[in-house]
Amino acid sequence: MPNKSILVTGGAGYIGSHVVLQLVAAGERVVVLDNLSTGFESAVIGAELIRGDTGDQNLVARILNDQDVDAVMHFAAHTIVPESVANPLKYYRNNTCNTRNLLSACDQAGVRHFIFSSTAAVYGIPDDPMADEQTRLAPINPYGTSKLMSEWMLRDLSAAGSMSHVALRYFNVAGSDPQGRIGQSTRNATLLIKVACEAAVGKRDHVSVFGSDYPTPDGTGVRDYIHVEDLANAHLKALDYLRRGGESATLNCGYGHGYSVREVLDSVARVNGNPLAIVEEPRRAGDPPHLVARADRVRDLLGWSPRYDDLDFIVRTSLDWERTLLTQPDV
Repeated sequence: MPNKSILVTGGAGYIGSHVVLQLVAAGERVVVLDNLSTGFESAVIGAELIRGDTGDQNLVARILNDQDVDAVMHFAAHTIVPESVANPLKYYRNNTCNTRNLLSACDQAGVRHFIFSSTAAVYGIPDDPMADEQTRLAPINPYGTSKLMSEWMLRDLSAAGSMSHVALRYFNVAGSDPQGRIGQSTRNATLLIKVACEAAVGKRDHVSVFGSDYPTPDGTGVRDYIHVEDLANAHLKALDYLRRGGESATLNCGYGHGYSVREVLDSVARVNGNPLAIVEEPRRAGDPPHLVARADRVRDLLGWSPRYDDLDFIVRTSLDWERTLLTQPDV
């Protein structure tokens, strides 16, 4: 019996579009729901795109019924931490309230499987720099809190009904499709590798290093950087796990080791063949010195095995995409 359709919310965005590409390559029937506020129509390859909001419960209900959907992958969210601090209600409306409406429609339609795009921001600043799934949950900004509230809704809905879910807590996602078809086109980006690659191709005049006096080997913050293609594959593995009867789970997605800000900037300069202009700034409030995933469980439970655990490769695919954007800014 062929699989039913998969609804991907936010599938025109950075991570969602990479997941859609892999789902289509695997022969899945995919429909994307995206309001294109930050996504790009051109990033949706091989799937039907419906323009609309995940909070529109009537629209979602029609899609679930008309498209014969039995699995949902939910990426649609605002993701800029400083913006969430300045405008918290925007984040609770879109990330939490809209997720509640989406879950209600899924529950009424009998959707069986749900995969949720969560974040390591739910941990805040943990005491242990290596965070596992049992680390205390203490988000320090509305973005992290909005995602954690959605995790709780999923947990409670799965316990009350027949839906099973996997929540994937991302660490620092970077890189782009190695074939150059899609990439990270986010405007006004704040993620380090994206920002550094923009500087490398001349879109920015420098890269700021926020804090050089942390208790780390070189004084700069250390993070776990995961290639978007490996992260996308984890979503396909999660879907297969649920289809085989797996129980609901929450899993970290990272490589289990980190790189400092200076190591990342050195990689960008090395791959690009030119030094970067770097400006040292004071620490930003709320930045942990060191945050890396303990990610054994995602490997063990899903059978996930990353292919692109190489900083220079991550940077190279990011740089290649930035060069594409110089000539094709609307992709």
